[in-house]
Amino acid sequence: MHTKLLRQLFSDDLPRSRLLSALLGLIFIGLALAPFITSGARPLNTAATICVYIVLVASYDLLLGYTGIVSFAHTMFFGIGAYGIGLSMANAGPYWWVALAGLLAALLLTILLALIVGLFALRVRAIFYSMITLAVASSFAVLASQLSDLTGGEDGKTFSVPALLAPGFRLFEGDVFGRAIDGKLITYYLVFAGSVLLFLFLLRVVNSPFGRVLQAIRENEFRAEALGYRTVLYRVLANCLAALVAALAGALMALWLRYVGPKTMLSFDVMTDILLIVVIGGMGTMYGAVIGATLFIIAQNYLKSLMAQASGALAGVPLLAEALHPDRWMLWLGVLFVLSVYFFPAGIVGKLRGNRSGER
Repeated sequence: MHTKLLRQLFSDDLPRSRLLSALLGLIFIGLALAPFITSGARPLNTAATICVYIVLVASYDLLLGYTGIVSFAHTMFFGIGAYGIGLSMANAGPYWWVALAGLLAALLLTILLALIVGLFALRVRAIFYSMITLAVASSFAVLASQLSDLTGGEDGKTFSVPALLAPGFRLFEGDVFGRAIDGKLITYYLVFAGSVLLFLFLLRVVNSPFGRVLQAIRENEFRAEALGYRTVLYRVLANCLAALVAALAGALMALWLRYVGPKTMLSFDVMTDILLIVVIGGMGTMYGAVIGATLFIIAQNYLKSLMAQASGALAGVPLLAEALHPDRWMLWLGVLFVLSVYFFPAGIVGKLRGNRSGER
């Protein structure tokens, strides 16, 4: 009965590796208990960012890993969701109905743009589609930066959230397990629960008949067409689904940060991070998003401070101390990425599954 429930929850797509199962379980427990096993704002912010990026990367893998679509417009949809929540509450007040209205408007705009991009761009092949999505995303980022009266320009906008999510809110007078049940904690668990639900939804999508058709299109589009599937329609639908989930991830990120800005939400750096995480975790597997996002965000947040400690400890060895100077953390992050690709060409999850990530 227990195994049957797990299969239903994970859409009959279990990790199929003891080590992978242990890693996923450890990450889930760590994120679920993060407010109670860590102290300070930085660890909790790291955990919330991991939650959002798991969903964002998994939604992109629906395009790249499962359908074979290389798009550079994913951050645009992420930003639309964030700006929808942020601008609505910044202009109309911190009310739930305002947040919901802003989110609905963002989702409608997301569907419209995803349809337009899909219908016009998915009819072209490979690099041409990628360049079109890059041009559209870049134009949207420039527009967000220039409409300073509406969006706050390069500085972005901060906004207040509903009282339940405000840091000063207290659900109980006392602490629970040494932690105050305040608005920040409630916001974290809103982000965590939303991320879990969206991830399980994507897992259900890729393991449905619709998902199997997407994988058939990825493997051989001409054969899929010969079997009677309207491949353009399936690709457009996949593009819309991925865009909607990315927009919802953006809304969760905006709620957590209580801030929206082009560098945080629409920057090409975010798109680069997504691509790196997909490759590290493994394309064509939702679990790759979990492993990849966790490792990448932790490295991004703590590698610099670890290098500072190592550089200080090796002060007597000038060459090593200089090599490990914290200003060179991006260099070492790049080295770690190259090593991960070299030793795990199919991604970490592909390696743990014995390069059988596509099997049932």
